[in-house]
Amino acid sequence: MSNSPVPFELAKLRGNPGKRRLRPEPQPTVEAEPPAPPDWLSAYAREEWLRAGPQLHHLRLLSVLDIGPFAAYCEAYSTWRTAAEALARFAERDDATRGLLIKSSEGPKTNPLVRIASRAAEDMVSFASQFGLTPVARARIARGPGWEPPCGSKFCGLLG
Repeated sequence: MSNSPVPFELAKLRGNPGKRRLRPEPQPTVEAEPPAPPDWLSAYAREEWLRAGPQLHHLRLLSVLDIGPFAAYCEAYSTWRTAAEALARFAERDDATRGLLIKSSEGPKTNPLVRIASRAAEDMVSFASQFGLTPVARARIARGPGWEPPCGSKFCGLLG
């Protein structure tokens, strides 16, 4: 686990298990509606913005000041998805290596799309963790706004 400072809103959602005093940093104004995706986003990046942005906004983790980093996450997602789809098309035509290797003058070598997809996935996960978008980041978040206890058992609502 990193020793990086955690944004106040994320620390509140996690529940502050260490019981240390939380010092709120200056907070940007969070508008009633999530920020619109920038016009320059690629199609897949825009799709991801519209999928994840409203959820982050609801948790107060996306404001106008976060547009750049969130756009970078969305573009990394777009690059990863584009490379993964291209690799899938290669795989359909190549039963032997499933598109992971290509022919070159020096002999077989790793398809550059493998490296592109891998790097984009690393970037995407790195940015995603900053916004609480990974399973580990979500596991660290305590009950946030809109959380309701799972009912149907005798323990429903026991831990308030």
